[in-house]
Amino acid sequence: MNFNSPSKGEMTLKEVVLDILDYIAEDVTRCYKLIVGTDSHPHLREQWTCFVSAVVIHRLGKGARYYYNKNNIKKVKNMRQRIFYEASLSLELADKLCTCLKECGQDDMNVEIHVDIGTHGETKELVKEITGMIVGSGFNAKIKPDACAASKVADKYTK
Repeated sequence: MNFNSPSKGEMTLKEVVLDILDYIAEDVTRCYKLIVGTDSHPHLREQWTCFVSAVVIHRLGKGARYYYNKNNIKKVKNMRQRIFYEASLSLELADKLCTCLKECGQDDMNVEIHVDIGTHGETKELVKEITGMIVGSGFNAKIKPDACAASKVADKYTK
């Protein structure tokens, strides 16, 4: 699984984790949030859907760094199925991230998962199911408007 960083280019997950740890080490007096989010965009003419997963390390009150992975798969026609697939990609990535962090001696970092759904609009009936799936898997879940990793960072690269 390869990621892109706007400042560092293409990176492996291990390189992403090491960069995150270096970023934290630059200022250990700050608090940090480690966030994963996925968004998608169906491309009607091409018959495929673009899925982008983002990893964000947020230095609270002082900026952030992010990394993203982009995949195109055969078009997912059903919005419900697409949202569940986004959530499953985020869960899989969060799990891999936690494993890699533990291998680097960091087993106390919590990962928050951002989902591009909200209490308004066509995704409102999915909020309980999706957040329940994420929380039931051991992660904290955030939805719009508090889901910037999915609705801002990942969304930026789906088009």
